[in-house]
Amino acid sequence: MLVKKKLSKNIRKIRIRKQMSQGDICRKLDMDRGYMSAIENGKKNITLLQLEKIAGALKVSSSELLK
Repeated sequence: MLVKKKLSKNIRKIRIRKQMSQGDICRKLDMDRGYMSAIENGKKNITLLQLEKIAGALKVSSSELLK
């Protein structure tokens, strides 16, 4: 599986497991919900900084998102 697909799947899975909406994360990150949706659907590449911020909002390590 491509890293981008695995990452997007993991972000969504962990977000749902933590009972967070996309809106919850977007408010924490001051990010557009449409952009977060594109990330979770594997349509957008993200930077390492964005990866770290998303991991922080989900309270997991960056490596957890890449597993």
